[in-house]
Amino acid sequence: MTTLKQQLTSSIGKKVVMAATGLFLCVFLIEHLYGNILLYFNDGGVAFNEYSHDAVRNILIRTIEILLFAAIVIHVVQALIITMDNNRARPIKYAVSTSSEGSSWFSRNMGLTGSIVLFYIVIHLYHYFFPYRITHNMNGHTLAQLVKIGFQDPVYVAIYVVGVTFLFFHLNHAFRSAFHTLGLSNKKYASVWHMAGTAFAWIMWIGFASFPILFYFGIAGKSIQI
Repeated sequence: MTTLKQQLTSSIGKKVVMAATGLFLCVFLIEHLYGNILLYFNDGGVAFNEYSHDAVRNILIRTIEILLFAAIVIHVVQALIITMDNNRARPIKYAVSTSSEGSSWFSRNMGLTGSIVLFYIVIHLYHYFFPYRITHNMNGHTLAQLVKIGFQDPVYVAIYVVGVTFLFFHLNHAFRSAFHTLGLSNKKYASVWHMAGTAFAWIMWIGFASFPILFYFGIAGKSIQI
């Protein structure tokens, strides 16, 4: 009988862990988008600030936050391990690449899209999470004000939009691939998961990309005074 460690470190086990952590991160994206939508309330950022403050004091959310960071680390590490395993299994490249046959651009470039998304996450944490939760150096601003200030910077706006665009690329394949890896998909429902994955990716892109664009052009956030 194989042990749990052997199962998780097997080729299939690594992919299952990758899929499970990926889906957990998808759930977080939905919750994060909900919180961000509060910025559109015409209340000077009060609802968003209260939501963020309550999240800090809520033990359940704090626990989920720890699990979230753990999931990100595990997801990234598993991706690196799987990539190295694949490279070791095929050390000599084919003279003529056939990797594009029967596969999409999204599936062939998961490493690229994932790396750019990771870079975006680090920048995002540096701008908001660290001053709000770690250093407590907000320069007298509320979190909503900090968001508005950040979205007045064209460089950060560009990084944000590029980041969520590559998040779209990553999600477009990863969502349905995760269900397939976990054995929750088959040929009959493959098209359904394909459409669900694409729809989810579009919803996340439209939702998150709207904030920097609307704030930068002054369409949103007018009630948030700096």
